[in-house]
Amino acid sequence: MGEGRRRGRVRDAAAAFTSNWRNPNLRRAQLSFLGAWTAEWAFTVALGIVAYRDGGAVALGLVGLLRMVPSAILAPLLSPIADRGRRERVLIIVSIVRGLATAAAAVVAAVAGPPAVIYALAILSTIAATLYRPAHSALLPSLCRTGHELASANVVRGLLDSAATLVGPLLAAVLLQFTGVDVVFAVAAAASFWAAALLARLKYDAPPRPSAPKRPNLAREAAEGVRAVVANRDLTLILALAAAQALTRGALTVLSVVVAIELLGTGEPGVGALMAAVGVGAVLGSLAASLLVGTGRLGVWFAVGIGLWGLPFTLIGLAPFEAPALGLLAFVGVGNALVDVAGFTLIARMAPDEVLARVFGVLESLVAVSIGIGAVVASTLVEWFGVQTALIAIGLICPVLALVSLPRLRGMDRTVDVIDGDIRLLQQVPMFRTLPLPSIEQLARGLEPVAVPAGAAVFTQGDVGDRYYVIETGEADVVGDGRVVATLGPGEGFGEIALLRRTRRTASVVARSVLALRALGSDRFLPVVLGYTASAQEAAVVVDGQLDRYTPKERFDEPPS
Repeated sequence: MGEGRRRGRVRDAAAAFTSNWRNPNLRRAQLSFLGAWTAEWAFTVALGIVAYRDGGAVALGLVGLLRMVPSAILAPLLSPIADRGRRERVLIIVSIVRGLATAAAAVVAAVAGPPAVIYALAILSTIAATLYRPAHSALLPSLCRTGHELASANVVRGLLDSAATLVGPLLAAVLLQFTGVDVVFAVAAAASFWAAALLARLKYDAPPRPSAPKRPNLAREAAEGVRAVVANRDLTLILALAAAQALTRGALTVLSVVVAIELLGTGEPGVGALMAAVGVGAVLGSLAASLLVGTGRLGVWFAVGIGLWGLPFTLIGLAPFEAPALGLLAFVGVGNALVDVAGFTLIARMAPDEVLARVFGVLESLVAVSIGIGAVVASTLVEWFGVQTALIAIGLICPVLALVSLPRLRGMDRTVDVIDGDIRLLQQVPMFRTLPLPSIEQLARGLEPVAVPAGAAVFTQGDVGDRYYVIETGEADVVGDGRVVATLGPGEGFGEIALLRRTRRTASVVARSVLALRALGSDRFLPVVLGYTASAQEAAVVVDGQLDRYTPKERFDEPPS
């Protein structure tokens, strides 16, 4: 039995990667993410070298803070743009801006220009990068059909994020051995332009979203994302833990340089080596995380990932040797992979699609400001108490918070399991099978239980229709003009004719046995089904077929009074 479960998980893991590759839209979106984040990590290493040469650990911390504060302010204000129209267009613009800013930094570094100009360009690039992940995270659910597929997409993206964490710093380390920071900046710019080119070929049926208002108020729209987070305690907890992880990540940008140069004595290339160790662990962690697809315990694994972001720091502080440090930082990468897969999937499942980019914008804002604070806190602790004390203190933050939050994260897992069951029920209905995950999840959250005793009517021919029904358990007869025209069982739906054609009920539905139904109001059913071409076409085919069976229908063609 255990061997069978292991084989099943391996098959699920393989399916996660192959499904993303077979879907051209997911493939392009994922490869674009790889290009964007390879550019980000290579850029971060090069910028750290510039800052350390300019002013040591203090300059590293200040540059980290100055780089992140504008992003923290602007991320939630700009994220509403990604909730209008097509999200990949935002990603294309962001990637081009990042590429141009990074290319300009390469030119300044090549001519030995003032570091302040590079810092200013880094701020511009980081502002754009802060908008990239919310738009990309909000785009992925629209390219998926089920929660399992979304989890798979996040597994693949986590692996690519991990690969970027490895490739970016490793590439920077190799280039720094033979060239200089200007070449690292140039390569990062090329990766950003590649990310934009991939997204230009994306084609999919986007959900209906509002266009830009004549007088847009980005602050008011951004506040809707904040309200969505504050109104949901589970979302608030996930974002708070992500902020703690980001604080540790900000500390890593300082500690990786100081540890390599001052504590381990491995020099500037050692900075890239330490960050590459994080990348190695992230790749291995992503491969392991692929086995978690479908486990239903994402909340628990999220807690494990948060804890792993801090504990290795403390251990390095206690044993400051190069080989153990490289191995321990690999576990930080494992934690990063778990946080990416579990955290982004949970947020996408809990936040409404219409404000999803704004919720991710709030996340990026918290991450950006936390990274900046972490960089300053780390540099301050290093200056006041030394490198080892700073490592120990910062490393304890995430593990403690993860332990405290574990009971509530387990509760989230139970909630997602219930929603997944409702989604599976709805996807047995043909008109719902083509819907992307955000829309069918919206329907699932609107389902209401209805119990009908055997022999009772769910509704009667000629009634005004206001709800659609799906049978969970039991059987029902469809009775038209006194004769049974169909018998329906679990997983079958009824009641769509009156809603879609705006007519009275064309037949009665009577419980043959005790019925457990799930009902959808017309205000939830119609916008989703008619909002997508494929589902609207399938609904029309179903209605036409049923009207041919439920005869005579002419007397019910009048709209209800």
